[in-house]
Amino acid sequence: MDINVTLFGKIVLYSMFIVGGLSYYLGKRKTSTPKVVTLIGVLLCIAPPLNIVYLIVLMLKNDTIVKQSIETSG
Repeated sequence: MDINVTLFGKIVLYSMFIVGGLSYYLGKRKTSTPKVVTLIGVLLCIAPPLNIVYLIVLMLKNDTIVKQSIETSG
């Protein structure tokens, strides 16, 4: 079976956009550093099985609790 390098490159390029968007969305909800999470997700697109595992691990992670400051006017 021949592997077409152009096809592999297109798959990697398109998956970078898709996985990058999903990583940023999940990173905002589940971590305090969404940009780092996005960068790791995009870099893992070079090896497609790893980026799928990475997204599954992010989905299984618990959401972070957003601390909101409550200001009382008195």
